[in-house]
Amino acid sequence: MVLNIIWLSFFFIAFIACLVQWIAFGNSGIFNDTVQAAFAMAKTAFEIALGLTGILAFWLGILKVGEKAGAIQILSKIVSPLFSRLFPGIPPGHPVTGTMLMNISANMLGLDNAATPMGLKAMKELQELNPKKDVASDSQILFLVLNASGLTLIPVSIMTYRAQLGAANPSDVFLPILLATFFSTLTGLLITSCFQKVHLRHPITIAWILGLCAAVFGTLFYFSRLTAEELGTTSALVSGFVLFAIIVAFLGLAAYKKVHAFDSFVEGAKEGFQTAIMVIPFLVAILVGIAVFRASGAMDLLMKGVSYILAIFGIGNDVVPALPTAIMKPLSGSGARGMMIDAMKTYGADSFVGRLSCMFQGAADTTFYIIAVYFGSVGIRKTRHSLICALTADLAGVIAAIIIAYIFYPPV
Repeated sequence: MVLNIIWLSFFFIAFIACLVQWIAFGNSGIFNDTVQAAFAMAKTAFEIALGLTGILAFWLGILKVGEKAGAIQILSKIVSPLFSRLFPGIPPGHPVTGTMLMNISANMLGLDNAATPMGLKAMKELQELNPKKDVASDSQILFLVLNASGLTLIPVSIMTYRAQLGAANPSDVFLPILLATFFSTLTGLLITSCFQKVHLRHPITIAWILGLCAAVFGTLFYFSRLTAEELGTTSALVSGFVLFAIIVAFLGLAAYKKVHAFDSFVEGAKEGFQTAIMVIPFLVAILVGIAVFRASGAMDLLMKGVSYILAIFGIGNDVVPALPTAIMKPLSGSGARGMMIDAMKTYGADSFVGRLSCMFQGAADTTFYIIAVYFGSVGIRKTRHSLICALTADLAGVIAAIIIAYIFYPPV
């Protein structure tokens, strides 16, 4: 319901914005520009889904091998004490917990190409446990919110852009981004648990959360001591090693248990192809809505309104130039990336605005895209409180990023 209202609002607000520009500024071409942007984004959405097809086919094929070899079940037993309390709707030891763990781990390592297929596989398995097929279950919502909160240990792409744009130390945003995205994920977990009345005060749950916090800050402490060159090399090594090790481990276990790995891979790859086809309509719908909203100038009007509201609360204008990245990130990853790059080009990679834009980019994920793809892949139409929880986590990441930026990089 909420997603439907927001999607319709993109078009209605965009039409009003076009009327304003036509009547007030004589921009008669704005309507055609907006329509052309919609057509272009529809093509882009299909190309994204087409590119996703091969990745989905490969990774779901690998996951099918791991599932038949018993690797997913082993992972399920490891995380069962925590997941049985966070996701009470999942039977103990169910294979989906292993798939969810792999998805979350891939996200933390910044392995987007691996994380999405694993996430879609997990969502499909959660859908099999869902009694109401068109309504998102509690487990599906919490899993989606954890994805949308965007917890990433090593923001390699952001550091790469900073290096290309002349940052003195491209990795100096590593610590602030990790802290901001950590608070975003923690907020997403807490607010979703409140909606679903999940009790987090159980000793096992507290021990797991504290252990994960220790792991995050331990990783943070280790990487913060590395130079920019060492950080890039180490992060690439860790990501590549983990990814390839998973593939080899699944295939090795399949060989050990005499599972027909090739046939299993083909079976899973077929599922990946079917999933990619299901995603296309949902992806086109949400991305076209976002494109219309941007092309009409409605985003610019929104930014002026946000700037005015921030001024009322005494928040300086040094934050405002970075806000387009924060506002765009839940809507479009590529759009937010473009605004981050533009902020660094305009104000400098090492400026307060440039660094804050990078923090906004790394503090959350593309919430609307994730909802469209993940829920669309299994035919979910009623998303319940998922969007509210995910956007609240995004907001927490934005607020945390602003506070942390003032601490680490106080503007002159």
